[in-house]
Amino acid sequence: MLIRKLFKFENAHIVRNCTSDRCKRSIHGHSYKVELLLKANRLDHGQMVYDFGLLKGVIKDIFDSFDHAICFWQKDDAEYIAACKKFSARWVALPVSPSAEQFSRIFFYLAQQILCSTETQNGEGDVEVYSVIVHETDTGYAQSFIEDIENEQMGLLSLQQIEFSEQVQSEWADPEMYEKLKQGVKFLNPAVELQVHSE
Repeated sequence: MLIRKLFKFENAHIVRNCTSDRCKRSIHGHSYKVELLLKANRLDHGQMVYDFGLLKGVIKDIFDSFDHAICFWQKDDAEYIAACKKFSARWVALPVSPSAEQFSRIFFYLAQQILCSTETQNGEGDVEVYSVIVHETDTGYAQSFIEDIENEQMGLLSLQQIEFSEQVQSEWADPEMYEKLKQGVKFLNPAVELQVHSE
Protein backbone atom coordinates (compact mmCIF):
# COMPACT_ATOMS: atom_id res chain seq x y z
CA MET A 1 0.00 0.00 0.00
CA LEU A 2 1.24 3.47 -0.92
CA ILE A 3 0.22 6.89 0.38
CA ARG A 4 1.30 10.26 -1.00
CA LYS A 5 1.77 13.59 0.75
CA LEU A 6 2.41 16.78 -1.21
CA PHE A 7 4.64 19.58 0.08
CA LYS A 8 5.26 22.95 -1.61
CA PHE A 9 8.00 25.55 -1.24
CA GLU A 10 9.81 28.37 -3.05
CA ASN A 11 13.57 28.09 -3.41
CA ALA A 12 16.52 29.69 -5.18
CA HIS A 13 19.73 28.11 -6.45
CA ILE A 14 22.42 27.92 -9.09
CA VAL A 15 23.02 24.52 -10.72
CA ARG A 16 26.73 24.53 -11.52
CA ASN A 17 28.15 22.48 -14.41
CA CYS A 18 24.77 21.96 -16.09
CA THR A 19 24.30 22.47 -19.83
CA SER A 20 21.92 25.42 -19.64
CA ASP A 21 23.86 28.67 -19.46
CA ARG A 22 21.12 30.48 -17.54
CA CYS A 23 20.91 27.79 -14.87
CA LYS A 24 24.62 27.51 -14.20
CA ARG A 25 25.53 31.20 -14.16
CA SER A 26 22.59 32.95 -12.50
CA ILE A 27 20.65 32.63 -9.28
CA HIS A 28 17.07 31.68 -10.12
CA GLY A 29 14.08 30.25 -8.33
CA HIS A 30 11.36 27.64 -8.66
CA SER A 31 8.01 26.85 -7.09
CA TYR A 32 8.73 23.30 -6.01
CA LYS A 33 6.26 20.52 -5.35
CA VAL A 34 7.56 17.51 -3.43
CA GLU A 35 5.62 14.25 -3.41
CA LEU A 36 6.55 11.97 -0.53
CA LEU A 37 5.36 8.39 -1.11
CA LEU A 38 5.32 6.05 1.88
CA LYS A 39 4.70 2.31 1.78
CA ALA A 40 3.79 -0.40 4.25
CA ASN A 41 2.67 -4.03 4.13
CA ARG A 42 0.16 -3.60 6.93
CA LEU A 43 -2.03 -0.84 8.34
CA ASP A 44 -2.10 0.77 11.78
CA HIS A 45 -5.00 0.67 14.26
CA GLY A 46 -6.70 3.45 12.30
CA GLN A 47 -6.31 1.28 9.19
CA MET A 48 -3.85 3.73 7.66
CA VAL A 49 -0.30 3.29 6.35
CA TYR A 50 0.70 6.41 8.34
CA ASP A 51 -1.60 9.13 9.62
CA PHE A 52 -1.22 12.21 7.40
CA GLY A 53 -1.39 14.34 10.55
CA LEU A 54 1.94 12.87 11.68
CA LEU A 55 3.57 14.29 8.56
CA LYS A 56 2.83 17.81 9.83
CA GLY A 57 5.55 17.44 12.48
CA VAL A 58 9.29 16.91 12.04
CA ILE A 59 9.11 15.97 8.34
CA LYS A 60 7.09 19.10 7.50
CA ASP A 61 9.49 21.28 9.50
CA ILE A 62 12.49 19.84 7.66
CA PHE A 63 10.87 20.16 4.21
CA ASP A 64 9.69 23.70 5.03
CA SER A 65 13.31 24.62 5.80
CA PHE A 66 13.84 24.95 2.05
CA ASP A 67 11.03 27.50 1.62
CA HIS A 68 12.18 31.01 0.72
CA ALA A 69 15.76 29.84 1.16
CA ILE A 70 18.78 29.70 -1.10
CA CYS A 71 20.49 26.33 -1.48
CA PHE A 72 24.08 25.88 -2.51
CA TRP A 73 26.55 23.09 -3.15
CA GLN A 74 29.24 23.14 -0.46
CA LYS A 75 31.90 22.70 -3.18
CA ASP A 76 30.90 25.96 -4.87
CA ASP A 77 33.10 29.06 -4.85
CA ALA A 78 33.81 30.23 -1.29
CA GLU A 79 33.03 33.85 -2.19
CA TYR A 80 29.62 32.87 -3.58
CA ILE A 81 28.82 30.78 -0.49
CA ALA A 82 29.82 33.67 1.78
CA ALA A 83 27.54 36.02 -0.18
CA CYS A 84 24.63 33.56 0.13
CA LYS A 85 25.12 33.44 3.89
CA LYS A 86 25.58 37.21 4.17
CA PHE A 87 22.57 38.31 2.15
CA SER A 88 20.08 35.54 2.95
CA ALA A 89 19.01 34.65 6.47
CA ARG A 90 17.50 31.42 5.17
CA TRP A 91 19.97 29.09 3.48
CA VAL A 92 20.71 25.36 3.24
CA ALA A 93 24.18 23.99 2.49
CA LEU A 94 24.22 20.66 0.66
CA PRO A 95 26.93 18.05 -0.06
CA VAL A 96 25.53 17.78 -3.61
CA SER A 97 24.30 20.21 -6.24
CA PRO A 98 20.79 21.63 -5.64
CA SER A 99 19.37 20.09 -8.81
CA ALA A 100 15.89 18.55 -8.92
CA GLU A 101 17.53 15.13 -9.04
CA GLN A 102 19.58 15.76 -5.92
CA PHE A 103 16.66 17.43 -4.16
CA SER A 104 14.67 14.22 -4.65
CA ARG A 105 17.53 12.26 -3.06
CA ILE A 106 17.93 14.79 -0.21
CA PHE A 107 14.22 14.76 0.67
CA PHE A 108 14.07 10.96 0.44
CA TYR A 109 17.10 10.67 2.70
CA LEU A 110 15.85 13.18 5.28
CA ALA A 111 12.37 11.63 5.45
CA GLN A 112 13.92 8.16 5.72
CA GLN A 113 16.18 9.25 8.59
CA ILE A 114 13.28 10.86 10.45
CA LEU A 115 11.07 7.77 10.06
CA CYS A 116 13.90 5.53 11.28
CA SER A 117 14.27 7.78 14.34
CA THR A 118 10.54 7.82 15.14
CA GLU A 119 8.86 5.57 17.68
CA THR A 120 5.31 4.91 16.55
CA GLN A 121 2.51 4.16 19.01
CA ASN A 122 -0.52 3.21 16.94
CA GLY A 123 0.30 -0.22 15.54
CA GLU A 124 2.09 1.07 12.46
CA GLY A 125 3.78 -1.58 10.35
CA ASP A 126 6.93 -1.45 8.28
CA VAL A 127 6.43 2.15 7.14
CA GLU A 128 9.23 3.40 4.90
CA VAL A 129 9.85 5.86 2.11
CA TYR A 130 8.99 4.32 -1.26
CA SER A 131 9.87 7.26 -3.48
CA VAL A 132 10.17 11.04 -3.67
CA ILE A 133 9.17 13.12 -6.68
CA VAL A 134 10.39 16.71 -6.95
CA HIS A 135 8.58 18.91 -9.47
CA GLU A 136 10.84 21.81 -10.37
CA THR A 137 8.44 23.14 -13.02
CA ASP A 138 5.01 22.18 -14.35
CA THR A 139 6.66 20.09 -17.05
CA GLY A 140 9.71 18.56 -15.38
CA TYR A 141 10.35 16.44 -12.32
CA ALA A 142 12.92 14.07 -10.83
CA GLN A 143 12.05 10.88 -8.97
CA SER A 144 14.27 8.87 -6.64
CA PHE A 145 14.08 5.43 -5.08
CA ILE A 146 16.08 3.70 -2.33
CA GLU A 147 18.73 2.48 -4.78
CA ASP A 148 19.42 6.11 -5.75
CA ILE A 149 19.99 7.10 -2.13
CA GLU A 150 22.56 4.34 -1.70
CA ASN A 151 24.27 5.02 -5.06
CA GLU A 152 27.71 6.45 -4.28
CA GLN A 153 28.09 7.58 -7.91
CA MET A 154 25.31 10.09 -7.23
CA GLY A 155 27.07 11.41 -4.13
CA LEU A 156 27.17 10.30 -0.53
CA LEU A 157 24.53 11.76 1.77
CA SER A 158 24.87 12.23 5.52
CA LEU A 159 23.07 14.29 8.12
CA GLN A 160 26.35 15.90 9.15
CA GLN A 161 26.86 17.32 5.66
CA ILE A 162 23.49 19.08 5.40
CA GLU A 163 23.53 22.42 7.20
CA PHE A 164 20.61 24.75 7.95
CA SER A 165 21.04 28.44 8.75
CA GLU A 166 20.31 29.76 12.24
CA GLN A 167 17.21 31.54 10.94
CA VAL A 168 15.83 28.28 9.52
CA GLN A 169 16.50 26.42 12.77
CA SER A 170 14.86 29.14 14.87
CA GLU A 171 11.58 28.63 13.00
CA TRP A 172 11.30 24.92 13.78
CA ALA A 173 8.86 23.80 16.48
CA ASP A 174 11.97 22.43 18.22
CA PRO A 175 15.12 24.38 17.26
CA GLU A 176 17.20 21.41 18.47
CA MET A 177 15.34 18.97 16.21
CA TYR A 178 18.09 18.44 13.64
CA GLU A 179 20.81 18.11 16.26
CA LYS A 180 18.69 15.47 18.00
CA LEU A 181 18.26 13.65 14.69
CA LYS A 182 22.03 13.64 14.14
CA GLN A 183 22.58 12.32 17.67
CA GLY A 184 20.07 9.50 17.24
CA VAL A 185 17.54 10.88 19.73
CA LYS A 186 14.16 9.25 19.12
CA PHE A 187 11.06 11.22 18.16
CA LEU A 188 7.93 9.91 19.89
CA ASN A 189 4.59 9.89 18.10
CA PRO A 190 1.50 10.56 20.26
CA ALA A 191 -0.06 7.68 22.18
CA VAL A 192 -3.50 6.67 20.89
CA GLU A 193 -6.44 5.45 22.93
CA LEU A 194 -8.34 2.95 20.79
CA GLN A 195 -12.06 3.60 20.39
CA VAL A 196 -12.76 0.42 18.41
CA HIS A 197 -10.99 -2.90 18.97
CA SER A 198 -10.77 -4.95 15.81
CA GLU A 199 -9.81 -8.23 17.51
